[in-house]
Amino acid sequence: MPAIDCTSMSGEASVYLLAENRLFRDTLARLLRKQTGICVVGVIGNPENIKEQIAESRCNIVLTDCSPGSPHSLLLYDLHEENSQIKILLVGMDDDPEMFLRSVYLGAGGYVLKEASASEIVAAVRAVARGEAACPPRLCMTLMEHVSSEGRLNSQANHSAGKGRTGLTHRQVQLMNLVAKGLTNKEIAANLNLSQFTVKNHIRRVMRQVEATNRHDAVDLIRATGDVRAR
Repeated sequence: MPAIDCTSMSGEASVYLLAENRLFRDTLARLLRKQTGICVVGVIGNPENIKEQIAESRCNIVLTDCSPGSPHSLLLYDLHEENSQIKILLVGMDDDPEMFLRSVYLGAGGYVLKEASASEIVAAVRAVARGEAACPPRLCMTLMEHVSSEGRLNSQANHSAGKGRTGLTHRQVQLMNLVAKGLTNKEIAANLNLSQFTVKNHIRRVMRQVEATNRHDAVDLIRATGDVRAR
């Protein structure tokens, strides 16, 4: 479908709709076209040159059901990095804190659940167009707790008195000791009262810090300093 020019409509939420399911795509397009202040500039399923078409549409919102980490979603997040004026609004998502946090890290501006009503989807579009975030309150609390946890760990990282011989904080050494014991990310998260996403993030950070290619090499390098105990 050719893009529609909404550039003359000041204050419009100009939406490019990307959804693989045709019924969902057509239903959502009809819903949005009935709304005042929302202009649908493009509707598409699975194009080869998705980034180019969206960029040419001059939209300010991409509304999509692409799950975080899928090939299309990664292309969209690249597009958002290149043009921060284009916001990504995810719809039809699972009530999954890990998936939600991953979406936020990738740059999503909105996260709407599968059970959301038509009015809730429209409200999310309007909110994102105003520069606001749109997400369920419970997941918003998950994000706040995650940021709080990240802040505490970063604070520990900046406190030199708590560092071991590798430059790791006490918390990082604690986490890597659990890795050395063979615990999974899920088990480590439960043990330290963190989200699995936070655990993955900090393991990657430690790997970069000790210049390891994987978590097991990181454990071996840290164990050599005596900061991590033998299994």
